[in-house]
Amino acid sequence: MKLVVVSAGASDPSSTSMLADRLAARTAAAARERGIEVSVSTIELRTLANEIAAALVSQVNGPGLKAAIEKLAEADGIIAATPIYKAGVSGLFKSFFDLLDNDLLIAKPVAPAATAGTARHALVVDEAMRSLFAYMRALTVPTSLFAATEDWADTALEERIGRAATELLVLMEAGLAERIRESSWGSYQHEYGSAGGAELEIDLGSDLMRLAAGGAPAPRK
Repeated sequence: MKLVVVSAGASDPSSTSMLADRLAARTAAAARERGIEVSVSTIELRTLANEIAAALVSQVNGPGLKAAIEKLAEADGIIAATPIYKAGVSGLFKSFFDLLDNDLLIAKPVAPAATAGTARHALVVDEAMRSLFAYMRALTVPTSLFAATEDWADTALEERIGRAATELLVLMEAGLAERIRESSWGSYQHEYGSAGGAELEIDLGSDLMRLAAGGAPAPRK
């Protein structure tokens, strides 16, 4: 199975990337104990910052951004990690997910994780990150993973990492993304161009579609 880590850490090394890497390592280790091989790949958003900014204004994805999107499309599970700034996810993190097709993450298991300098930001994971992935129709794990400065020396953080890793692995093993997509893909509201070809069944020559495109209805015979 394929596990993809998306990290919006702004520095190298980064506490955000470190938290995401710990979670990925625990997930892969738990999988090996069950006789399952999990390959882990990482998308460092700071290296894609220029392409993300360009894509927001031009709607054209650069090669690095295209490769990142392909990784997510093939992922069986995702770890999404961001630093918290001023009670919100980083702009880089939000901008990246704003660029993704709404259908890309349908039913994919996602483990949200965040870091901050103070525990006052702890609820951002539940208030901002879960709502973002709910809009994208992804499946978030029950455990919210958050680490403030003082948490790194606390054994409770390792316990939460282990719990989140187990939840993520169970969802990945279940293959829910593929099963849900196969059984209910046609019932979702898709954006034009993202429905896997199903939108080709639309009659573009109908009066309604002509009006929607700014034209006039076809003359009556």
